[in-house]
Amino acid sequence: MHASRARRTSRRHPHDDAPDTREAFLRLATMRSGPEKNALREEVVTAWMPMAARLARQYRDRGEHLEDLEQVAHLGLVKAVIRYDPGQGTAFESYAVPTIVGEIKRHFRDHTWGMHVPRRVQELRNRVRVAANELSTGIDGRGPDVAEIAERADMTPKEARDGLEALNSYSVLSLDAELSGTPDGGYSLLDTVGRSDPGYDRVVDREAVRTRLRQLPEREQQILYLRFFGGMTQSRIAERIGISQMHVSRLLTRTCSRLRREVEAGSAG
Repeated sequence: MHASRARRTSRRHPHDDAPDTREAFLRLATMRSGPEKNALREEVVTAWMPMAARLARQYRDRGEHLEDLEQVAHLGLVKAVIRYDPGQGTAFESYAVPTIVGEIKRHFRDHTWGMHVPRRVQELRNRVRVAANELSTGIDGRGPDVAEIAERADMTPKEARDGLEALNSYSVLSLDAELSGTPDGGYSLLDTVGRSDPGYDRVVDREAVRTRLRQLPEREQQILYLRFFGGMTQSRIAERIGISQMHVSRLLTRTCSRLRREVEAGSAG
């Protein structure tokens, strides 16, 4: 008797505490679509949600919030309940577990990369990670090299290098992240990113205006030169040319507006 009990204990499934929903699934298989079937399906999903949550917790230390993983697991559970066919003779948990785990793994593959990565590279990353973990169990603490990883994962050295690059690029580094190893105690990645230089814009503007300046009447050219290159005030320009300061002001406004319109029209074209 004790031996029989021991055998039953050794055969315990990790989800033996799950509810018995066999009758509910048989009813679902014969029901037509409608509110009554939807309600029964929701009851079955609710009954199995603790199992889905347990599966989600197995992946909680991989950089995702547990609440998000539980939502993904519940989505997989809903899919399993909808697709499960009790007539196949397979227990529901045997069908639901790989469905839920597959949904969680798909979530990691498709949604936790900082940028879009081809599926082939993601698969290489996973194979490289497994091989590297298997080869890093020695007591000398030495990590495996590319050739060792390639041999263990049954891939070419190039594929191993691609997988290692993907492994190191799984998450995007923030521009505010501090870079260590500098004499001043580190600086952010943003400090290494180039910024736009307004001098370039000035060069572009000057080149765009240059030919149009030559087409202006000689007096307008002289006024612009004295004002913007000579740094003279409108009053001094008026004295030098022999016209009123008001006339100088009107000529400057009219000429600058004309040049601006012509440059903008040329840029739009």
